[in-house]
Amino acid sequence: MTPIHLAKGANMPVGVPSVRAVLSWTAAPGGPDADASALLLTADGRVRDDHDFVFYNQPVHPAGAVRHLGKQPGTDTVEVDLAALEPGVERVLLAASADGGTFGGLADLRMLLLDAATGRELAVFPMTAAAETAFIGGELYLRSGQWKFRAVGQGYDSGLAGLATDFGIGVDDDAPPPVPEPEPAAPAVRLTKGEERLPVDMRGRLSLRKEQIAVSLAKRGAGGVRARVVLVLDASGSMSHLYRERVVHGVVERMAAVAASLDDDGAMQAWTFASKPARLPDLALGDLPRWLELHVRGSEMGRKARRGKLTDGQVDMSRIGFGNNEHLVIGQVRSFVKGSSATVPTLVLFFSDGGVYQNALIEKQLRAAADEPVFWQFVGLGSGGFGVLERFDTLPDREIDNVGFFAVDDIAAMADADLYDRLLSEFPAWLTAARAAGVIGD
Repeated sequence: MTPIHLAKGANMPVGVPSVRAVLSWTAAPGGPDADASALLLTADGRVRDDHDFVFYNQPVHPAGAVRHLGKQPGTDTVEVDLAALEPGVERVLLAASADGGTFGGLADLRMLLLDAATGRELAVFPMTAAAETAFIGGELYLRSGQWKFRAVGQGYDSGLAGLATDFGIGVDDDAPPPVPEPEPAAPAVRLTKGEERLPVDMRGRLSLRKEQIAVSLAKRGAGGVRARVVLVLDASGSMSHLYRERVVHGVVERMAAVAASLDDDGAMQAWTFASKPARLPDLALGDLPRWLELHVRGSEMGRKARRGKLTDGQVDMSRIGFGNNEHLVIGQVRSFVKGSSATVPTLVLFFSDGGVYQNALIEKQLRAAADEPVFWQFVGLGSGGFGVLERFDTLPDREIDNVGFFAVDDIAAMADADLYDRLLSEFPAWLTAARAAGVIGD
């Protein structure tokens, strides 16, 4: 049976009770070597104690479920008996450290997942690396009672100790004290509630994105600002290909980093709309992977309604229609803000591929919202006629400019730093103007 070839971030069900994770590379004379290891993690993404780190100096876990089998030229192997893992262990990270160089010096680097009982190859994950001295190749994780494998491919330049301490392993007290480092150029970012429950690869992307958001805000004098973040997603018929190609999924993950940076609890309220609006369940950061799969869905107008098959607060997308009525969802968000007790301003991140035609009704809503503690940032996906949204910056007779707009042809190809710079370019100026006008407090 041919093994599954996985790309970075892909996952698959394991389907066997015990596996071997083989780190493989092409050895070269005088080149670096590698050592495989494993970390047993609970639901909060941390080890229970130092015994949950299995590596060459601690080759067998006390419970016996995870073993470091030893190295051969060009390979190193960890075996995991999934059926024997203790209750509370929900993830096993399959990691490695480089010896005598970096992972970039190892040719043909890959991770193989084998059925431990038969030796059959279940999956192959080719990996690329550069200056990393520690590496997470993949992870075994428990989801709805079933073990799965995810291809991670995330590197560290801080070696085995840096990787281990990131997941709660204590370091040797006899180690030399670290050399003080210069102050970082980017503002410090805080750990957000639920962040520790995210998959390793998603957590890595989130961390980098929060740093970029902090830089974007600091450049505009808004470092450390707090705000509630609301997401609005166009689900009209013309958006179907962007949902099908998972472009919208990527947008939501990138906007979750904004909520994680601005909101104290990292949560984000969300709406979807076409002819009619519908509120989605709140997005808590720790639930991001499941939320993406359950709630990022386009219009199902013309299809058989999914009544009776909806779960976990899913919206019946056949009921929201197929067209564009932006003014209705704007009205719902305004009502939500008015009825809430939040003491911080609100940033609305509104994504649409155009087809805007209710210009007068949209303008009426946004003009009426000018003295409310909300900044509306519209993002156009493509070039499909954004009507009054493109002209709002030039409309007169508004004490405060409460609307921002920009359009991008291919948001999936836009670098995070560029996206956040544009997304947050007008929000700090609005904060200043809104404070001066008494719309928000100091």
